Amino acid sequence: MAKADQAKAARVQIRIDRTAKQTLERAATLSNTTVSGFVVATALDAASRLIRERERLVLSNRAFDAFAEALSHPPKANAALKRAFARHRRLIVPAERP
Repeated sequence: MAKADQAKAARVQIRIDRTAKQTLERAATLSNTTVSGFVVATALDAASRLIRERERLVLSNRAFDAFAEALSHPPKANAALKRAFARHRRLIVPAERP
């Protein structure tokens, strides 16, 4: 199968009411594209925007300075943190090994 064919091998199906479909058809016509093309382009744009917003951390200068300070000078591990690391080694680390 050619790469162009593979790009359109996956399917997404949705059910919408008549009014929503008419709105999408009108928008697709105004965009000079098909309903499928309009829906895919619009959904991908919204998905990309949401992913960028959720995966990026924006800090004020003050918060960034505090974050950088904490990374540069982390506090000493207390008993609870040491127990958490030990529990992690027991429960998680062995499961990750091949």
